[in-house]
Amino acid sequence: MAGGLIPLEEAQARLLALAAAKPAVTLGLLEATGHILAEPLVALRSQPAADLSAMDGYAVRAADLPGPWTVIGESAAGRPFLGTLAPGNAVRISTGAIMPGGADTVVVQEDVAIDGTGLTLTGEGPASAGAHVRREGHDFTAGTELAAAGTRVDARLLALAAMAGHGRLVVHAPVRVTILSTGDELVAPGAPLPTTAHIPASNGVMLSALLDGLPVEITMPPLLPDRLDRIAAAFADHKNADIIVTTGGASVGDHDLIQPALLHSGGNVDFWRIAMRPGKPVMVGTIGDAIVLGLPGNPVSSYVTALLLLLPLVKTMSGYQQVMPHVSHGVAGATFAANGARQDFVRAQMVGGALVPVRSQDSGALSSLTAADVLVIRAANQAEAAPGDRLDYIAL
Repeated sequence: MAGGLIPLEEAQARLLALAAAKPAVTLGLLEATGHILAEPLVALRSQPAADLSAMDGYAVRAADLPGPWTVIGESAAGRPFLGTLAPGNAVRISTGAIMPGGADTVVVQEDVAIDGTGLTLTGEGPASAGAHVRREGHDFTAGTELAAAGTRVDARLLALAAMAGHGRLVVHAPVRVTILSTGDELVAPGAPLPTTAHIPASNGVMLSALLDGLPVEITMPPLLPDRLDRIAAAFADHKNADIIVTTGGASVGDHDLIQPALLHSGGNVDFWRIAMRPGKPVMVGTIGDAIVLGLPGNPVSSYVTALLLLLPLVKTMSGYQQVMPHVSHGVAGATFAANGARQDFVRAQMVGGALVPVRSQDSGALSSLTAADVLVIRAANQAEAAPGDRLDYIAL
């Protein structure tokens, strides 16, 4: 492409081609939360392991309906009745308790009357034999694959794994991410600003929050000044990370030192500049074990490129099967201007079920990013979109 820009799809493909899923590790259930299964989850036991009552009532033989019965004992959850029902016998039973030997049906307690050990049917009784019984293996049986490799471990999967007999899970190891923020103008969030030329550093906390919920270990060193030696030293110090993300300094101005610092420290540049807006000056390279992703310094550009490049990269290394942002379809509720030679990601709001661009599309306007519900995707050289036209978007 003219000017050395490459399409976003090519940039994503070349970036992800550098990555591989992290090796498998075995973690305790709670430690594994948020990780991705590296092998299928297979049941070590059946659930239920025996026939259980689904209701409070009395376990009986269906052949003895409609009674009466003699109550000979009780089966409670964790304390089963150890005998076997003879004809005419019943056992008091609680929800989740094991069915006694010989019993095949539960009469709910609302349908019977008890007098001492005598039990009589007062209601309609069970609709059929086997009523109110959860059969052995009803949920799953030992040896069944319960979740495929590539499944994210969440609260539901943790409960399933525990019930299936697991105390540990085999998952992909966490991705080690180092975030380097560069720029003489940056000051730590909340610290006093020495002059009006200084600004709070927002990209580091933003990127860390964007990765929240993913299986990552984040390192965020102190802010780096615009000095080649300091940035090169930081690359060298963190070359054993899986990913080094930089913000700022990725262009070619006198103070844009990310590329020369990477090369100075022994790294390589794979590509630079993407045909997208915001976020053109993105750089991808490698050093040591690390993939280097140089993002723009403008916070909106940094966010959009992280959403489209950093998140897919982390998800690929985490073992996710689907790594790209989900694209939805909607309609324009206002005019979207014709697009230029770069693919555009327009901050927009969903208003009355239709998409309307926010007022400012400036790459430094964080308030417009927080006001937006979606990023509307506008292809390069796309004609103006009028109200009612179909639009593709990524929900924020």
